[in-house]
Amino acid sequence: MSRQPFPMQYTVLSSSKSSGRPKSSLSISPSAIQIEYQRLPLWSDQQKNIVPISSGSLEYWRESTMADASPRTDTSTDVDTDDKIAPFERGQSTTNVASDSSDRSKETKDQKTLRRLAQNREAARKSRLRKKAYVQQLESSRLKLTQLEQELQRARQQGIFISSSGDQAHSMSGNGAVAFDAEYARWLEEQNRQINELRSAVSAHASDAELRVIVDGIMAHYDDVFRLKANAAKADVFHLLSGMWKTPAERCFLWLGGFRSSELLKLLVSQLEPLTEQQLVAIDNLQQSSQQAEDALSQGMEALQQSLAETLSSGSLGSSGSSGNVANYMGQMAMAMGKLGTLEGFIRQADNLRQQTLQQMHRILTTRQSARAFLAIHDYFSRLRALSSLWLARPRD
Repeated sequence: MSRQPFPMQYTVLSSSKSSGRPKSSLSISPSAIQIEYQRLPLWSDQQKNIVPISSGSLEYWRESTMADASPRTDTSTDVDTDDKIAPFERGQSTTNVASDSSDRSKETKDQKTLRRLAQNREAARKSRLRKKAYVQQLESSRLKLTQLEQELQRARQQGIFISSSGDQAHSMSGNGAVAFDAEYARWLEEQNRQINELRSAVSAHASDAELRVIVDGIMAHYDDVFRLKANAAKADVFHLLSGMWKTPAERCFLWLGGFRSSELLKLLVSQLEPLTEQQLVAIDNLQQSSQQAEDALSQGMEALQQSLAETLSSGSLGSSGSSGNVANYMGQMAMAMGKLGTLEGFIRQADNLRQQTLQQMHRILTTRQSARAFLAIHDYFSRLRALSSLWLARPRD
């Protein structure tokens, strides 16, 4: 097959990097191509089966090669632009999503702030209301107190006087109770010393004269405790009635600030045997008279308690705080204070009964029997005090 010459035009790219000139075209004539073909060796028979390329296909190949070789073609620009726009659009989309998330977060924070501000305003409003109510309550209390002071002043002018030195009196009574407790503790120490001396004398079979001196000293020592209690009743009668100066076990048997004379005589009869008939009759009579006196004092205390309760419950201070109600209230307090003053008399009579019982017992018994009686009395109360100590020191679950 014969080859037809065809015109060709190639675009030659300059390899110079420093040159900024436009690229030049090189025209090759068909005669030159034919010369080159003549210089080529003959192809083998196997190469003769190559499909010939038409001039149109070669032109298409030339144009495609020129388009691919030129960096300034529109196709290259469009591809690069698309490649660059795609990441930009993705970044812009990511930015939009982040912006939307930030807006939602900001909106949530704004809602929380608004709720917190609303809660603070509500708390402040409630606080103002409470403060206003408290101020009104204070003002109302101040007015009531002023009115009550005026009523009390008028009541004092009418002759009803209540001492305003209650705190001072309470302080004095408290000091009196403390002083009595200290004096009673010293009294117990002295009694223990005397009882030990008496016990040694009895064990040594001392003479009646020696025992009489010790017994008389113990009897005088009991007189001292009764004087201490009388002074303590003037300062704080309730301290003696409560028995706080005694141990817990002793308080179980306490009656009007001390022991029951009749019960004490019952304990002594079994400890003083043998007794003569005359002594038994005298002790029995003393026990009955002591029992009668104790019953009378007990009934008097019950009547006093009932009268005191009726006095305190007969009227009450009205809510209006009128002058009549205040006067009645002050009158009731004055009457109650007067009745409480009789408590001191009950304590004094009970101690007189105890003191007379000991003195009568001392007259009925012999010196040696009196010594044994005082030892029995001391041992009884010592066991009560020991029982209290054991009770307080018991193990607790």
